[in-house]
Amino acid sequence: MSRTMLETQKIRSIPDVARELLELIGEDPNRRGVKKTPERFARAISELAGGYNQDIDALINGAIYPAEGNTGLVLVKDISFHSLCEHHLLPFSGKVSVAYLPNEKIIGLSKIPRIVQVFSRRLQLQERLTNQIAQTVEAKLNPLGVGVLIKGRHMCLEMRGAKATGSEMITSAYLGKIKDCPTTRAEFLNLINR
Repeated sequence: MSRTMLETQKIRSIPDVARELLELIGEDPNRRGVKKTPERFARAISELAGGYNQDIDALINGAIYPAEGNTGLVLVKDISFHSLCEHHLLPFSGKVSVAYLPNEKIIGLSKIPRIVQVFSRRLQLQERLTNQIAQTVEAKLNPLGVGVLIKGRHMCLEMRGAKATGSEMITSAYLGKIKDCPTTRAEFLNLINR
């Protein structure tokens, strides 16, 4: 069975599940306002979980270049992301900052936000997301160091349970020289806070 055919079958079955969910919470799935909700939900969840179907190498598409003597940090900060908490299927979102210390290679500027998007478009934990981004940059560039810092707001924390409105979760991952050298790590954190 082809991938496209399998994806189409998944999309066709998601509306059935959404209709059942509407019924289970006490809603009439035939009510005018929600009649098209199951199909809309199927398209939305397919987009929000689209990272499972993306290949990092295809996304990078050869956009790795010689560093040409660049010895300073390369930082892309405040990359917006949206994801779904794997425990509650509720959204969490925020900003990601990614830095690397080039060794012999650099990557096209747009590829770092795209890497963030691939991993955030899956059911996630912020801790795992942070590490996946750092490990991917390290694997593709073999830099001297990598730093990733994520600030996120989680609707599972704000809308239910503790109802901790406005709280923020911060996670970080440091590899290589950014982990081992306090001066380089401090430079990364100072650049983020500018």
